[in-house]
Amino acid sequence: MSLRRDTDALAHLTTGYEPKLLEIADDSDPLLLKVSEPVPVEEIACSETQHLIRDMIKTMYAAPGIGLAAPQVRILRRIIVFYLPAARDDVNKSGVPLTVLINPNVMFLDDNKVSDYEGCLSVPGKRGLVSRANKIRYRGLNERGEPIDVIAEGWHARLVQHEFDHLNGILYPSLMAQEDKLLTVDEWKALTGK
Repeated sequence: MSLRRDTDALAHLTTGYEPKLLEIADDSDPLLLKVSEPVPVEEIACSETQHLIRDMIKTMYAAPGIGLAAPQVRILRRIIVFYLPAARDDVNKSGVPLTVLINPNVMFLDDNKVSDYEGCLSVPGKRGLVSRANKIRYRGLNERGEPIDVIAEGWHARLVQHEFDHLNGILYPSLMAQEDKLLTVDEWKALTGK
């Protein structure tokens, strides 16, 4: 999905506003370890929230990344944006369209955990092996304040859990087993052949 198409698809967010790139905090920033505050429902439609969402989408694509949480751009609000390209969709193979998720809840639907390598825009140049629930249900509100209720599996579930963790002040390296180490991107590519 291109940024242009996604921005057009979400043109209802604000009119006459040109989204801007935001600085992404890295793992040395203590703000990333703080718990974010819910967005009051009556504030979802306000221009400040709508502009933030547009800015986050632009920043995510420019980084480039497939997910971004508001704390990563130093805003302690419970907002995430994400999409999953079809090439990374290991369950449906069709991908997940650009999604804005506000005040999410995540529920684990089974005890099956899968380990895989993750990266993060706030942990640049690194990859780490993380065990996560393979099937979840997430609920929240979209950019219009409408309810979202989705069952996700595989990378879709992993992506949502990763971004949800940011809202709770958790970075993926803290979830790694003690015997595992962060790899550079080159080490990860050599190990996985990607």
